Amino acid sequence: MNLLLQKYRIIGKKGEGTFSEVLKCQNIKDGGYWACKKMKQTYDSMEQVNNLREIQAMRKLNPHINVLELEEVIFDKKSGTLVLVCELMDMNIYELIRGKRHYLQEKKVKNYMYQLLKSIDHMHRNGIFHRDVKPENILIKDDLLKLADFGSCRSVYSKQPYTEYISTRWYRAPECLLTDGFYTYKMDMWSVGCVFFEVLSLHPLFPGSNEVDQIAKIHDIMGTPDPSVLKKLRRSRGMNFNFPPKKGSGIERLLPHATEDAIALIYLMCTYDPDDRLTARQALKHPYFKELRDADKRVHMMKVRQQEQEEKKKSEHDKNPNPASEERIPVKQEERERPDPDPPQKNKMTEITMYPSIPKPHSLPPHNYMYKKRRKNKRYQSSQQYSNHTGLFPRVEIHPTTYHTVYNGYPGNKYKYNGNIGTTLLPSVNNGYKPHKAAGKPNKAMYGQYTLPSLDPRY
Repeated sequence: MNLLLQKYRIIGKKGEGTFSEVLKCQNIKDGGYWACKKMKQTYDSMEQVNNLREIQAMRKLNPHINVLELEEVIFDKKSGTLVLVCELMDMNIYELIRGKRHYLQEKKVKNYMYQLLKSIDHMHRNGIFHRDVKPENILIKDDLLKLADFGSCRSVYSKQPYTEYISTRWYRAPECLLTDGFYTYKMDMWSVGCVFFEVLSLHPLFPGSNEVDQIAKIHDIMGTPDPSVLKKLRRSRGMNFNFPPKKGSGIERLLPHATEDAIALIYLMCTYDPDDRLTARQALKHPYFKELRDADKRVHMMKVRQQEQEEKKKSEHDKNPNPASEERIPVKQEERERPDPDPPQKNKMTEITMYPSIPKPHSLPPHNYMYKKRRKNKRYQSSQQYSNHTGLFPRVEIHPTTYHTVYNGYPGNKYKYNGNIGTTLLPSVNNGYKPHKAAGKPNKAMYGQYTLPSLDPRY
C-alpha cells in the first residue's frame, strides 16, 4: 500500500467484491485518473503474483478495444499487498439499469451487446473463458464497453472437473447447476443471454434464491428439457433429475417491446443443451447485428485502403528516394547563360578573397531646428484647448489681487486701457502686497524644499 501511495493519490472507493476492492486514484505525476484493484489476499513473492490467472489473462488478451486494459502491477513485498492499476471507466451495466423506469434505446442495447460478444469471442479464440459474466463485471464509458474482472477465468484446454460454485447464481448455466464441475466455455454464452435480457427488460431473467429454485425458474420460462439432454448432464450426486414435464412461458411474454431478432438471439444463447448453444462467433453473425457488421466492414475497408496507399507511397519512395532531382523545371536560355549570383557553398570555400574593411560614415545628428519645430508644434496643439491662450506660457489662473489696475499687458503696449481689468503675469505693486516668508523657516506650507500654494486671499 505504501508503494501505491508513492505514485497515486486515493480519491475514493468505487466498489468492493468478495476478493478485492476498487479504488479511484490519481497519478501524482501526470494527474491522470485510474482504477486500482486492491486484492484482499496477501502474497509472498513476485513469482506468485505473476502466476495469477487474472494477470496472465489480462496480459494475454490486451490490447483489445473491448477488454479492460492493465496499466501497472504494484506489489509490496513487506506487506504482501497486490494492486492492479487499470483504466478507469464511468460505470458498469448494473449501475446503468438500476432504478430506471424507462427502457433503454434498442440501438444502444444492440451496440453494447455487439461489443460484449466481441470481447467474449476474443477470449474464447485465445483459449480463455470468463466464468463470471454478469452486469457488474461489464464496464462502460459513453458508448464504449469493456469486459473486466478476470479473477475467475480458466483455460479452455484445462482438465475437468472445474469449480462448481464459480459463477453468480442468476447467470449460471444449467450444466453448472446440474453437474459436479463438468462444463465448458459455452457457459459464458448462457450468461451473455441473461445479461442481454436484463438490459432489455431492466430486471433479471432467472432470479433464483438457491440452486433448486434457480433450476425451477429456468424451467418455468424455458420449459423442461428433453430427457436425452438430462442424460448428458447426469453427473451430479446432489441434484434430483426427476423434473415434472413443463412447458415454459417463453421470453417473448417478458419482452413485448423487443424485436423478433433480439428474442430469437436470446433463445439461441440460452439453449439448455450446451452442445446446441450458440458460440460468440456465430452470435456476431446473427441478423440482429447486420447493421453493425456492415459498419465494421466499411471501417475495415477504409483502413485497408489507407494501408495500401501508405505502402504504395513507401514503395515509390524506395524506388525513387529523391524525386525532385528528376522533375526539373525548364529554364530559359538567357537564364542558363546568366552567371550564378550565388554559387554553391563548395565554390565559396575553395577561393577566399580578403577585402579591407571600410569604415561606414557616421550619420550626422539632426539639426536643432527639427527639435524646435517639434516643440513649437507641441505647444500649438496644447494651446488649441483654450481659445484665448497664446501657448507661450502655461495657462495658470492668477489671483485678482495680482492684477494690474492700469496696464493691460506690459509698458509700451499699443492697446489702450478700456476700463476692463487686464491680466498679466507681473504682480501689482501696492500696499496690499505681502512678501513671502523666508524659505529657511519651516512652516505649514513647506513640503521639503517646495512651497505649497497658500489659500490666503492676500496671496
